[in-house]
Amino acid sequence: MGFPQPILNVLKAKGISQPTPIQTQCLPVILSGSDMIGVSSTGSGKTLAFVFPLIMIALQEEIMMPILSGEGPFGLIISPSRELAVHTHQLIAQFLASMGDDFPYPELRSMLCIGGVNMKAQLEIMKMGVHIVVATPGRLKDILGKRKMNLDQCRYLTLDEGDRLLGLGFGDDIRKIISYFKGQRQTLVFYATMPAEIQNFAMTGLVKPVLVNVGIRAGSANLNVLRVKSVEENKKNEYLFSYLQKTPSAVLIFCRNKTSVDDIHLQLLQKGIDAAAIHGYMDQEEREYAILSFGAGKKEVLVATDVASKGLDFPDI
Repeated sequence: MGFPQPILNVLKAKGISQPTPIQTQCLPVILSGSDMIGVSSTGSGKTLAFVFPLIMIALQEEIMMPILSGEGPFGLIISPSRELAVHTHQLIAQFLASMGDDFPYPELRSMLCIGGVNMKAQLEIMKMGVHIVVATPGRLKDILGKRKMNLDQCRYLTLDEGDRLLGLGFGDDIRKIISYFKGQRQTLVFYATMPAEIQNFAMTGLVKPVLVNVGIRAGSANLNVLRVKSVEENKKNEYLFSYLQKTPSAVLIFCRNKTSVDDIHLQLLQKGIDAAAIHGYMDQEEREYAILSFGAGKKEVLVATDVASKGLDFPDI
């Protein structure tokens, strides 16, 4: 089965005419049914590499045996942050919506399963039967533990940003989630970096995985850095504020943790700089406001934790 025409139409509308290197190498492996470890830098197109096959699997399953109320999912994507999960789910929802009444395809449903949002609202779609779930580990483990959803029919698992999932301490949660699978599954793990400990974790949960590494050395850092300025710890804020005065365009500031984000955000506001902030402890409405206002140019600066920033796309930055 080839990719549905409506999906190709969406890609064309996005200006995507050919696959990226990671997509070219991953798609044949994934569509063959093999487990896979995909390693490529952020922004390389990893998301589409696992989203396309998942949609194809869900479509084939629905055609062969339509899903019933309360059943599913067929495929599961686990993300390290709510923002990345939302970004991935929005992309999937856009593709599924394109396969509407104008095309001879059955309806496919996706569900977003994240913290900070009412669980009852998230589970409403489960009553109709769901084909694809995009989730963060904590909320997913909670829902599975309460038996609000099961993975009996799930045959496709993707761990997105696996290095961050483990780096944030979700290793035990992931193992617990995997224990809920009943049948044989295809497992994909994607990383932007590949230290030895990450490889070891992936190898224990995968069966004869194919390694696809596009331009990343094992354990390497991201080399897409234009300039680095080394500043003493006690002079960082002074340099930052001085730099912002010389920079007319929109600026993204990344911080290590929530406390730093809040401190810098407050200082920026006190200096008359129209700034927004985003971190994992904000509720969904606050995060969406920060993202939308910065993206629309209503805020000069966005201060974010590195994990909360994953999946955000601001072309003009």
